[in-house]
Formats: sequence, structure tokens, C-alpha cells
Amino acid sequence: MYHRSGSAVQQAAGSATGLLDPRAPGLASASEAILFQRCTYCGTAMYHRLLCPVCRGSELRTERSDGTGTVRHSTVVHRNTPAARNVSLVEMAEGFVVRGRVMGPPIGIHSGDRVRLSTAKDPVRGEPVFQLLDEPYRAWR
Repeated sequence: MYHRSGSAVQQAAGSATGLLDPRAPGLASASEAILFQRCTYCGTAMYHRLLCPVCRGSELRTERSDGTGTVRHSTVVHRNTPAARNVSLVEMAEGFVVRGRVMGPPIGIHSGDRVRLSTAKDPVRGEPVFQLLDEPYRAWR
């Protein structure tokens, strides 16, 4: 049986538990931005983690992303939707990867496309929604 010691409970109540803290200073309008964590020891940026994937540190600082990134991978999904939609992995400028949806024609979204955050949480799926910064079909010219 696992028992928590008093020091572990006290440490978990602090601000460096690895959980996203939207009330952290300097994070105004966090509902319109993506919040991510940065390890205070090695500086690795990550999204929704409890421990740093590089050094296993638990002291994570909550930061606000500027909302720009690059599509790393995109796929078209036809399941559980009346119309086709895309699911994309977006590598943000800060260095972490987040799964979300890119607005536009699903067939016109490719790896390497630059995107900007449109909505931090889609009301239906709860994932970030991005918009393309470059015009679609630019490769067909």
C-alpha cells in the first residue's frame, strides 16, 4: 500500500507541481492562449505533463505561448463527424507539440504550414483551433 508522507503532500500543494496554473502572475487572458510548462532545471518546454520528459524534474513553471507554430503532421478524420475534419500535430514556437485542428480544407493542410492560434479550446472537442498563416494550395502554383 502506498502512503504519502507529510513532506510529499506539502510539496504537491506548492506552485511547482507540474500542473498548469492559469492564475500564475503574468498570464492574463489565459482562456485565449495556450498555457504550457517549462522545466526550471533544464528549460524543456512541454504541454500537459507532470514531470519533465528530459530530466524527470517536477519543478515546472507555467508560461503563456505566443500562439504561432508549424504543422508537423496532419491527417483527415471521417469518424464521428458529419463532415471530414483534420487532426494536426502543431509544433509551437516555444518547442512543445500540441494536438489540435487547423481551419481550412482538410486536404489543403500539409506538414510545414505555418499556423496561428485562433481559439484555445474548441467548445465541442476541447482542443486548440489554429488558422493557416499562408494561403492554401501554395504548392500547386
